[in-house]
Amino acid sequence: MNNNLKADVIVRNPFGLHARPAAMIAKLAMKANAGIWLTMDNETVDASSIIDILSLACTDGAHLTIEAENACDREILTEIRALFEKGFDE
Repeated sequence: MNNNLKADVIVRNPFGLHARPAAMIAKLAMKANAGIWLTMDNETVDASSIIDILSLACTDGAHLTIEAENACDREILTEIRALFEKGFDE
């Protein structure tokens, strides 16, 4: 995977990645031309799947990596990273 198609993020939400933030991530990931993936503790899931995201059981302070398969999806990766950085507006 190309390093400029990866972003390390930290969950900055006291409630972790619950259904609402997972839905926000999935909505963006579904717009991608190729796969967008979230990885935590060596477990990688499809970022376009709310259920997959919830299966990571991410709590506040969890470290994740977002990866995009295709360079044309760099903007989507940036938008997902921004959601993490602003704590999903919660």
